[in-house]
Amino acid sequence: MKIVYVITRSDVIGGANVHLLDLAEGIQNKGHQVTILIGGTGIVVEKAKERNLECIIVKNLVREINLIKDFKCYFEIKKHLLILRPDIVHLHSSKAGILGRLASWRLGLAYIFTAHGWAFTDGVAQRTAMFYRFIEKSMAKLGGKIITVSEYDRNLALKHGVGKPEQLITIHNGISTDRRIIKMPHNDKIIRLIMVARFDIPKNYTDLVAALAKVKDLDWQVEFVGDGVLLNMVKQQAKSLFLDDKIIFSGQCHDVEKRLVNADIFLLISNWEGLPLTILEAMAKGLPIIASDVGGIKEAVWDGKNGYLIPRGDINCLADKLNILIGNKMLRDRMGYAGKDIFESHFTYELMLTKTLEIYKSVINVNS
Repeated sequence: MKIVYVITRSDVIGGANVHLLDLAEGIQNKGHQVTILIGGTGIVVEKAKERNLECIIVKNLVREINLIKDFKCYFEIKKHLLILRPDIVHLHSSKAGILGRLASWRLGLAYIFTAHGWAFTDGVAQRTAMFYRFIEKSMAKLGGKIITVSEYDRNLALKHGVGKPEQLITIHNGISTDRRIIKMPHNDKIIRLIMVARFDIPKNYTDLVAALAKVKDLDWQVEFVGDGVLLNMVKQQAKSLFLDDKIIFSGQCHDVEKRLVNADIFLLISNWEGLPLTILEAMAKGLPIIASDVGGIKEAVWDGKNGYLIPRGDINCLADKLNILIGNKMLRDRMGYAGKDIFESHFTYELMLTKTLEIYKSVINVNS
């Protein structure tokens, strides 16, 4: 098979980018021909080259809505697809998903769109959600399979009339086993917490910092791994709450696996999510999870089993669960082992790759 992947951003290593790189590499290793169309020349392109994945830069593919660039981008994608003539086009991220589906549909090519969390999910501003619901409804009417990364997202799409039941397929995210590193114990008494996420609107660092202030007398230290527009605001908040010596701001890092190995508890406090890869990474390394009960997170984090789910915006509940886990090593260990078991049963890379290949073959057969 010849597969073309299309994704919008190359400047950040986020969940969708990591998923695409892992998937494209796995498909290529199985003997298929892979090309990635991507906006910009950032770190994602560098990572793709390290994996011997071919990338073509789509210069007008940008995240922001820009009617002139978007119009040019449509024809740019269409031109590349005409030259490449793939058996299937697999689209990721909102902008690439819209323009790529239009171009594929016009050319009569088989295509699939993966929704890494909907832009109309709970927690998104109402006007924004209405706009994206309209767009996604229109796109779904063109046909093509839609992969959701959680049952939550599949049900949300059906609830709002985005696609038909037979169009929507859930394939949970998975991470490759060779990226898992054995957790090594540390001897000091300080409990190490970690959150890996961009400092951007979907995440809720401010609630987390407020909750941490309520348990600041306990022996813990937290590392925030990520960059973004809200970073300075969160730094100021931490300073105002006298948490400077307990919070480490590490910025964007490319050795997240090693940092997870040195942690005791993984945190992900968000306003909305799809199914975050970082949670799966943490589960694979035996970390208990404290995460917001949003999106598809509850499909990986079973409340009380391998971690705790926090209602959106409930700072007191978050502080309470932090207090419990920081103070109980036996509970941390038990939840960590349970998380490994859940990961092995439901979220391996091999499982995700096999299911995706099955969808490719079924779509090509129908299209031919």
